[in-house]
Amino acid sequence: MRSSRIIGVVACVLAVGVAGGDARAARSAPPGALSPAALTKLSNERTLSRWANPEAEVTVRRSPAPGARRVGRLRFDTEDGVSEVYLALREYKDPSGQVWVEVRLPARPNGQKGWVPRAALGEYHVVRSVLRIDRRSLQARLVRRGKVIWRARVGVGKPSTPTPAGRFYVRERLVPAAGTIYGKLAFGLSAYASVSEWPGGGVVGIHGTNKPALIPGRPSAGCIRLRADDLRRLGRLLGIGTPVRIT
Repeated sequence: MRSSRIIGVVACVLAVGVAGGDARAARSAPPGALSPAALTKLSNERTLSRWANPEAEVTVRRSPAPGARRVGRLRFDTEDGVSEVYLALREYKDPSGQVWVEVRLPARPNGQKGWVPRAALGEYHVVRSVLRIDRRSLQARLVRRGKVIWRARVGVGKPSTPTPAGRFYVRERLVPAAGTIYGKLAFGLSAYASVSEWPGGGVVGIHGTNKPALIPGRPSAGCIRLRADDLRRLGRLLGIGTPVRIT
C-alpha cells in the first residue's frame, strides 16, 4: 500500500520539478519572499490546529521550492513504531501551482520547521485544544476553545536534564508494559531531551510514575510525569496532534 502511494507522490513531485519557468522562479524565491496572498494558515496552535500522517518519505525543505536547502525528511513511523504525525502550520501555492505545507518536525534540534509537497501528506485532522506545561509552577493545563478542561501538578526534568521549552505536539499514544515505571499510559511528544529514560533515544514523553510522592517536583530526565489519577483523566481528553506549549 505504501509503495503505491510513494510512486504517485514522487511522480507528482517530479512533474512539478521539470515544469519550466514558473518552477525555476519558485526555486529562486528566498524564504522571506512568500506572497501573503498565496499563504493559508492551517494552525494557530491554540484553538484550531491540523495534523496529518505522511504519505511518502520525501525531503523536507527550508522554503517551499524544489531546490531549497534540505532540513530533514518525512518518515512513516515514530521511534516506537507508531504512525508518524506532522503538525501542519501553513500552506503555500508556488508560481507553478504546486501546493506546499509547512510542518513542525519531530527531530533534533528542537523547534525545526520545513516545507513538503501537499501530496506527501494524508488528509488533515483537526484538534481544538492546546496542552500548556509551566516548568516554573510545575503545573499543566489542557485548554479547549479558551476554557481549561483539565489541570494537574507535574514532575519535570532535573536542572541537569531539563524538560525542553518550546512549541511541540503529541505524536503518539502508548500503553507501557505492565510493571514499568511509566504507569498505564504514555504520550510521546515531538520534543527531544538531552538525556532521557524514554525509549527511542530521547523522545520526551508524558507518562505516569512509580514515585508519585515526587510530584510536583523536578525528578525526571526530561519527561513530564503525572500521578495516576491525573494521567487517567488526561487520557480521556488529550488527542493525537494536540499542540503542546512548554514554558
